[in-house]
Amino acid sequence: MAEDRLDTGLLTGITVGFYFQTLTVLNPFHTPEVAALQDTDLAGPLVFCLAFGGFLLLSGKVHFSYIYGIGVLGCLSMWALLSLMSAQGVTIGTVVTVLGYCLLPMVGLSGVNVILSLQGYVGIVLTSVAILWCSLSASKLFVTALAMDHQQPLVLYPCALLYGVFALITIF
Repeated sequence: MAEDRLDTGLLTGITVGFYFQTLTVLNPFHTPEVAALQDTDLAGPLVFCLAFGGFLLLSGKVHFSYIYGIGVLGCLSMWALLSLMSAQGVTIGTVVTVLGYCLLPMVGLSGVNVILSLQGYVGIVLTSVAILWCSLSASKLFVTALAMDHQQPLVLYPCALLYGVFALITIF
């Protein structure tokens, strides 16, 4: 009986964390709470990576290994960069969680790519908006979680480079 309550509580905690992190990414101009950002949830980023790869597969591109390879390299690079920039330490779990959840607009872009081609003016605009949205959300979360006041543009640039690579995978 106690195990059933524990499983339900764990599931509810994961669902609430997934919901909170997703809403935080969808509204990059809202300042999130610092305590909630320290929660490392790796299920959400895995779901978003699988959805990203699934949409790319529906558009005729098999890039699962590229997604995971670039994702791991990007997470390790961002972890090293943020460890050097912040006064307090950052865990690799926090970096993976933030970068994975902020992949959500790129998942939407790959979903649009199933319906229409992104190799025109509309594609350039949609891709630019998705890269800006992803990188703005990620940099806002990192700056808030690590108390890095007035350093958002410094964190925004490498995030934009990382999500730009994911956008190139989506377009081509």
